Order: sequence, then C-alpha cells, then structure tokens
Amino acid sequence: MTKLLNALLWVLGLLFVILGLRWLIDPQAAAATLGMALSDGVGRSSQIGDFGAFFFTGGLWVLLGAWRKAPIFLYVSATTLGVAALFRLLAWAVQDAALTVDMIAVEVVIAVILLVAAKQFERSA
Repeated sequence: MTKLLNALLWVLGLLFVILGLRWLIDPQAAAATLGMALSDGVGRSSQIGDFGAFFFTGGLWVLLGAWRKAPIFLYVSATTLGVAALFRLLAWAVQDAALTVDMIAVEVVIAVILLVAAKQFERSA
C-alpha cells in the first residue's frame, strides 16, 4: 500500500509541477484549462504568478513529501487544495460564481489522497 501511494504521489507531484510550469510556457492554454481567459496587464501577471506558484509549489511539496516520506509536506499541499475547494464553494454561495463541482471534486479527491498518504507515512515511521 505504501509503495502504491508513494508512486501516486510522484505522479501527482510531477503533474502539479508541470501545470505550474505551463503557466510560464503557455499561459493561454493554462488559463483555458481552468475555464478562464488570459487577462492583460496586472491581471495576467497575477494569473501567471499566482496560479503558476500554486501548482508549482504544491507539486514540489508533494514530491518532497514522497521523497522524504515526510507527512508534513503532504499536509501543506492537502490544506492548500482543501482551502481552494472551500473557497470555490464560498465563491458560488456568496459571490455568484459558477458552481464547479468537477474542479471541487478533483481538489477534494487529491487532498484526501495526500492525507491518506501522510497518515500511512506516519504509521510506517
């Protein structure tokens, strides 16, 4: 079980790092993937900087957690994804944003995987 979870962590971590780098390499496509248009000016800077950093550093924490078998790093990424899902729900509830059930589900599922892996690493330490 630990080997399977660790392999899954490596895949997820690398995917997130790639998604982060995509904001630098092809921000138009990265924005479209999230259902938004690429902004101009300060908005573009914020999109590339914030979304790029969100995915890139989230992926780095997952990779570091997988490599070191260190739960704390997985908790960081799980918390970030969980809060992103919560904020999406709040955006829908109080800001008239679209309810993006598919995106929320992905964030929650990945956060749960990270939490399960963290607990597994704690037990095997």
